[in-house]
Amino acid sequence: MALNVKVGLIGLLDMLKFANLGKKREKIIAKAPAEEITADYPVNNFAKTLHPDFQTLVVDKIIDRPAACAKTFVFRRADGKPAPYFRAGQYVSLKFPIGKSFVSRPYSISSSPKEALEGTIAVTVKRNPSGFAADWLLDHLKEGDRLFGSEGLGSFYYEKYRDAPHVVALAGGSGITPFYSMACAIRDGIEDFRLTILFGNRTADSILFRDEFDAIAAATDKVKVVHVLSDEEREGYEHGFLTAELIRKYAGDEPYSVFVSGPGPMFRFVNGELPKLGLEKKYIRKENPAVTKSVWEEPGYPADRKDKVFRLTVRQGPNETVCDCSANEPILVAIERAGIRAPSRCRSGECGWCRSRVVSGEVFIPAETDGRRWADKRCGEIHPCASFALSDLTIVVPGEYIK
Repeated sequence: MALNVKVGLIGLLDMLKFANLGKKREKIIAKAPAEEITADYPVNNFAKTLHPDFQTLVVDKIIDRPAACAKTFVFRRADGKPAPYFRAGQYVSLKFPIGKSFVSRPYSISSSPKEALEGTIAVTVKRNPSGFAADWLLDHLKEGDRLFGSEGLGSFYYEKYRDAPHVVALAGGSGITPFYSMACAIRDGIEDFRLTILFGNRTADSILFRDEFDAIAAATDKVKVVHVLSDEEREGYEHGFLTAELIRKYAGDEPYSVFVSGPGPMFRFVNGELPKLGLEKKYIRKENPAVTKSVWEEPGYPADRKDKVFRLTVRQGPNETVCDCSANEPILVAIERAGIRAPSRCRSGECGWCRSRVVSGEVFIPAETDGRRWADKRCGEIHPCASFALSDLTIVVPGEYIK
């Protein structure tokens, strides 16, 4: 069936104008001088402030928290510009040298977004017996020291169009840090939702931010903290673990979302409890789980590769570096130990910032932290932060630009 379409005079003129747009642009370009554009546009400067590739941070203040074996590091930008604004619950990726290595570690921001407007951001680092970066920061970082930091990253924050107006947060150990930032944002009027935190610790003496949470709860009735102790029973505290029964007890009858942040053992336990709540998938939010430190215990891992050391060849632009890579550690650890400045941010297999191409060799990727896209899997791309060598390996790694 023929379709008759009438075009008015104004519509016809618009069509002619669009058809000639390319020629008009070519004439403008031909008249312009072949010189570098040096204009400094305010909108571009504002974008760089909000989304820097990396910024140089200076340690402005250190708050020691000996009972929790932790310290809070308050940073300012070295250039004096405001700290990039962030959403409460996001993290920053810190990069710093340790000996010949150049390492990165993600840390949830443990301050209010309001403080970013005042020029500072903070992270809280807890001592980690099985790691070395956290302990190095705790033992060596001093006021006035400098390191590199990213903008606020990640999607672990409250979104009113997705999440319920009441959030039940499940936290363990240093997993409390994003929820502390959320609580501060609620207190400061930046976020508007009810936050009930079930905070699991072994003993009452090791609770992080206890006094700060008490002050926030006194300032707003939208924040409530319930302390759950696994290794001791005390009056005024819950005892045991973060079970579905305990969640229901404090969730109440209104709709609620569950946010989860904590160490691997807590994640594994909570994963078994959450299905009992019968919540829609969108109402369960989890911070990126850390990559396993016991990859040989993962389903499908070939047991005969445990403890083996392989030859890793890293191609980065025109450079090629050969180093050792243990089958027990993520490939990114070996890359950083060799002093290579490789891109990385989340270190949990999700963001794709470290995406690299396998030229030859075999790798193992735990299903829980395999955040690759379908096309990446088909094309031999891996995330070195969440991949483990099973043989001698050659990979192509993108460069990392840091001023």
